Amino acid sequence: MSGVTSIRVSTDLKDKLSELKVHPKESYEDVIKRLMEHCVDDDPLSDATIQAIEESLADIKAGRVHSLEDVAEELGLS
Repeated sequence: MSGVTSIRVSTDLKDKLSELKVHPKESYEDVIKRLMEHCVDDDPLSDATIQAIEESLADIKAGRVHSLEDVAEELGLS
């Protein structure tokens, strides 16, 4: 370890971190590292993808949607 510091967390958060331990002797640092590995996105969304999502959400809000049943019928799957 290059350096050590302490941080203040609520008892509730400490309890939740304890529940996430894969074994009783796992350190809180290891738990936090593992959580961070799952939260960091190494492949963020492109601007084009974000724009497409925003357009899709606008379509949904405007009611420009089709039910699964309608699509299945149109494709001859029903």
